[in-house]
Amino acid sequence: MVSILIHSRGITSLFLQVNGTSFTKPQKRWRIAVFTVHIALSISKQSHFKASKSDSIDVASPAHNPHIVLDINPAHDANHGKLIEIVRNKNLSELQSYGGTPAVTELLRTNLQKGVYGDEEDLRRRKAKFGSNTYPKPKPKGIIHFVLEAFWDATILILLVCATLSLAFGIAEHGAREGWYEGGSIFLAVFLVVVVSAASNFRQDRQFDKLSKISDEIRIEVIRNNVRKKVSIYDVVVGDIVVLKIGDQVPTDGLFIDGHSLQVDESSMTGESDHMEVNSSLNPFLLSGSKIVDGYARMVVVSVGMDTAWGKMMSSISRKSVEQTPLQERLSKLTSFIGKVGLTVASTVFIVMMIRYFTRNTRDRNGNREFNGVDRGLRDVFISVLGIVSAAVTIVVVAIPEGLPLAVTLTLAYSMKRMMADQAMVRKLSACETMGSATVICTDKTGTLTLNEMKVTKFFIGLEEILQSSYKIISQDLVELLHKGIALNTTGSVHKLKPESPVEYFGSPTEKAVLSWGVENLVMDMDGMKQQHTILQVETFNSEKKQSGVLIRNNVDNSAHVHWKGAAEMILSTCSYFFESTGEIKIMTDEKRSQLENIIQGMAATSLRCIAFAYKKIEYEECNTSENGEGKAPSMNHEDLTLLGIVGMKDPCRPNARKAIKACKDAGVAIKMITGDNAFTAKAIAIECGILENDKHVIPGEVIEGIEFRNYTDEERMLKINDIRVLARSSPLDKLLMVQCLKKAGQVVAVTGDGTNDAPALKEADVGLSMGIQGTEVAKESSDVIILDDDFSTIATVLRWGRCVYNNIQKFIQFQLTVNVAALVINFIAAVSSGEVPLTAVQLLWVNLIMDTLGALALATERPTNELMHNPPVGRTAPLITNTMWRNILSQGFYQIAILLILHFSGRSIFEVNQQVNNTLIFNTFVLCQIFNEFNSRSIEKHNVFKGIHKNKLFLSIIVITVILQIMMVEFLANFANTVRLNIVQWCICVGIAAFTWPLGWAVKYIPVRNI
Repeated sequence: MVSILIHSRGITSLFLQVNGTSFTKPQKRWRIAVFTVHIALSISKQSHFKASKSDSIDVASPAHNPHIVLDINPAHDANHGKLIEIVRNKNLSELQSYGGTPAVTELLRTNLQKGVYGDEEDLRRRKAKFGSNTYPKPKPKGIIHFVLEAFWDATILILLVCATLSLAFGIAEHGAREGWYEGGSIFLAVFLVVVVSAASNFRQDRQFDKLSKISDEIRIEVIRNNVRKKVSIYDVVVGDIVVLKIGDQVPTDGLFIDGHSLQVDESSMTGESDHMEVNSSLNPFLLSGSKIVDGYARMVVVSVGMDTAWGKMMSSISRKSVEQTPLQERLSKLTSFIGKVGLTVASTVFIVMMIRYFTRNTRDRNGNREFNGVDRGLRDVFISVLGIVSAAVTIVVVAIPEGLPLAVTLTLAYSMKRMMADQAMVRKLSACETMGSATVICTDKTGTLTLNEMKVTKFFIGLEEILQSSYKIISQDLVELLHKGIALNTTGSVHKLKPESPVEYFGSPTEKAVLSWGVENLVMDMDGMKQQHTILQVETFNSEKKQSGVLIRNNVDNSAHVHWKGAAEMILSTCSYFFESTGEIKIMTDEKRSQLENIIQGMAATSLRCIAFAYKKIEYEECNTSENGEGKAPSMNHEDLTLLGIVGMKDPCRPNARKAIKACKDAGVAIKMITGDNAFTAKAIAIECGILENDKHVIPGEVIEGIEFRNYTDEERMLKINDIRVLARSSPLDKLLMVQCLKKAGQVVAVTGDGTNDAPALKEADVGLSMGIQGTEVAKESSDVIILDDDFSTIATVLRWGRCVYNNIQKFIQFQLTVNVAALVINFIAAVSSGEVPLTAVQLLWVNLIMDTLGALALATERPTNELMHNPPVGRTAPLITNTMWRNILSQGFYQIAILLILHFSGRSIFEVNQQVNNTLIFNTFVLCQIFNEFNSRSIEKHNVFKGIHKNKLFLSIIVITVILQIMMVEFLANFANTVRLNIVQWCICVGIAAFTWPLGWAVKYIPVRNI
């Protein structure tokens, strides 16, 4: 009603400005009637949004508050709810009945140009009123889930049954005070294994959940209080004005305000692969989750979070648990194979021990026969058989290397966390290990090898270089044309909040460089240019065309111009005329064109990116005069243009790029640069970064252009693919073709990309690396790893971590297989020969805990070493267990088997101890051998296994904890572990035998082996 009165007051004042004495009485009556009808129509029009405007949204007094305040009243949401349905269902007729997008922005109290006010109070009220741009996710699994999951393992369940029966019979035979030891010990050991395993899995699940939340973070550009700023997609509110460009994801449901050539991919919502054109007249609807594939636009946010179709869909999708990586799949097969071997050994031990028991060949601790068929009750027989079953099942538990999948999970989680700190965010786990096998990296130039900080350093008009001090001599008509070509043919913007504030530039680095040059050197008024001209049609820049164009009309004289901007040699090829600094236009002869090409090549050879400006004046009648940006103008052509000028922009190499490239080359990884720049610029940057040697050593065929590459036959391409070092003037399809050829040649390919058109190559590559700063959302979603700082040195870091993952898994496999081999052989030989196993169920479970969980923690968290970058790539088909690893496994395994069998058969006579002490010596020596062998496993090939150990505090902590627990098991938990206390001499013997694994490990590494 306030706006009605204000509007009516304006009408009234209009009446008052007219001298009423000149009207007759009938005329006055007619004027009063018209005034009354106007007021009635205004009231009728306002009542359409009355509920939302008068009840839901109030305008505060400007004297008290300079911006809009939302009155929170849930009872008046009918209109907004209706509006949500209109946008979601794309109901154009309903939207038009509301008054279209302008009326909606008024309803949402948003300024079409300045956006929402955007202070904390405004954003808080909008979120309270309309909701936040988030959706509920399924609750993460709790610790109880992982405990129950661990308990449901088949071998654990069998052990629990054995423990229950043993506990029951033990209490019945020896009473509650002493009868619980055997069964209770197994219970405690199983519980300890389960809890530690569950805690590890729970921790890793939480870690992956945190990383997935980070990977879901998307930053988009909004306009608030007339300032463009980037905010998280979760912070967008209803009423926000969002700026969309190629590659962006639409963050919410909303309505098109203005823009040009906007096309969206709604396949994620509708499943339709065809791109939809969005405009203000026929289809102004934008749905969250869609991707911008062409053009640019501004949209107003209508609904967020669960009010959008995307939000409802995503809330119903539960996040999958961590996917199985190729390495995990290979390890699962290895685990299954070892488990089958263990089951075979356990079955054999069970059968042999049962036969020996019932044939009266076994004796108890006192030397008496356990079964004589006469004076043994059924309960005694059952307890003895139960002990045999428990021992056999425990052998299976020890044999199955459950720690292998855990080790992969641990090392992947640890590596992902460390890589995040090193500016690399892993989106797909398999990328961690695959990157370690990479043999080729195809990298972009701009922003990856260079800083992406463009600055115009050279300017040519015609054949004349214009120094900064000579800008004043340029013809004013030419300067004005340059102003139009810069200010209107751009996706960037210029802002200055206050006269004393510095000018801020927004857009891509190239756009910002051109805009800053225009404002600071050519004294360009961007806002003035936009007010004086109407943009009729836009052809946006993409990596195929390498140029952008705009058709404009002067609002004063209706003259029309086409302006083009893009790669210098491409713009030059379309020009028939060129300007001189005096404003005179000259014909572009072949000689002049050749001279200009030499100028471009000269700038490119000094690592400058060359951009040219050209224009053409067209007749008004030729021009499509629609101003909504939707029409197709036939005058957008590339023929007979007039060259306005050429600028050279410097983008310096990143300081660490050369060092990182050298590290990759030393690691046997080939580097190929794929860029849209011309061959001269690309070659200069490649030499500067170290991809190529100096100019004199460049071999023909190392630097080629995209058109030449794609015109090769398949046979020629495959012959030359490994020799190419630089692919200049390339398109995204050339990059895809390069990746396909390299993979066909047997290479493991990593490729970088930042544009929407790079998505096919990123998906095709073994590892797709997208850029976190310049990369579009489409590129990021198509990639496996996001390089957060866009720096090539981070890619080298990812390569190091990838190799570290693979190396850590191999270390753990070597450690675990040594234990498996020793435990299985010892128990098998002892059972067959003497009818008893030297290690009890509880002792074997303790070894299992050291081997699986603690061992995985100790070895899977090693940091990458410099030596890893001096080894050749692993490749696709390299065996997981190398000959070098088998040498180490068998040498340590046979040593432990020999020592423990000697102790088992001759320990009592050698050390003059009883059977219980001897069994404790066997158990203690076996555990200490594993502790000392963990040090050997830190390096598969290097003799010095202690290098850098002080940096791995987790490894040292686990060793200390394991030693303390082992001392407690032997000295203080005799009943639990079925051990007896050892004296200091016996402890020294155990330590001495175990410590011999160090010199043994050092010596066997001198034995040469050949890895296949």
